Amino acid sequence: MDSRQLRYFAAIYEQGTLSSAGATCRVAVSALSHHLSNLEAEFGVELFVRKPRGLSPTAAGERLYGHAKAILKAMSSAEKDIREAGDDVSGDVSVGMAFSAVKAIGVDLCRRIVDDYPRVRLSLTESLSGSTLLHLMASEVDLALVYNPPADPRLKIEPVLEEQMVLVGSRAIIGDSDEPVRFSEILDLPLILLRQGMSVRALMDDTSLLKKIEGRAKLQMNSVHAIGASLAAGLGCAIGTRLFMYEHIESGQIHYRRIIEPELSRTLYVCELADRSATYALETVRTLMVDLVRAAVIDGRWEARIAR
Repeated sequence: MDSRQLRYFAAIYEQGTLSSAGATCRVAVSALSHHLSNLEAEFGVELFVRKPRGLSPTAAGERLYGHAKAILKAMSSAEKDIREAGDDVSGDVSVGMAFSAVKAIGVDLCRRIVDDYPRVRLSLTESLSGSTLLHLMASEVDLALVYNPPADPRLKIEPVLEEQMVLVGSRAIIGDSDEPVRFSEILDLPLILLRQGMSVRALMDDTSLLKKIEGRAKLQMNSVHAIGASLAAGLGCAIGTRLFMYEHIESGQIHYRRIIEPELSRTLYVCELADRSATYALETVRTLMVDLVRAAVIDGRWEARIAR
């Protein structure tokens, strides 16, 4: 059984005669009769009772017609959906991003949506990585750029980039040198820890090292701006990325040093709920996000390594 046989069968059912169905389908009556015989042979039942003035559906024919109409309708919708997919992408998409991601690609993403996809309505939420994950799990956003999300069967995740972490703070606290600093040395400094809500591990990949940092932290804050101001005021130092405190570093208010023995890193993932059906708008925004992140890395605006 194929779609052509189903279309011919439906036409015969609706028209009541082979000649009328043939005219509707623009097919010879002999061809219709042949397809109908093959269909009945395949099912092993008669689908119509042959009468002098036409065909009357049997019980099997009635049942098959219901299935045929549903199948043909679904096939027509699928064909239309796929053909029109790239013609006019539209719909609502909400995106949650960690602070660093917004700094790197937030404006570019909005610009691309406005210029290239005017019928897509984008909602952008900036928050700490752990909070962004909470928004996604609560279905408050459709897509999220999150650091080091936990393994969870409810999530569908794709790694995008890997960042090396650095020590940031005033030169008086972390030293005036550009030489790398050992991780063991960091633990003796007045650390300020950026709390990450549900996912504290968003700070770095190695959770065992993260626990050591948590145990030594002098201050814990849920505000990127408060941490920046505290670093500039000489209240402590923090582990982050150059992008994380880019403006303060460029202004000379704070200094940064690479971390070694071991090097610390974190991985950025694009995440969505595994049980949520994708839309063309969502797929478009997801692709744009990944492309913009990779472009920022290639252009040198985001110091990181593209995940493979």
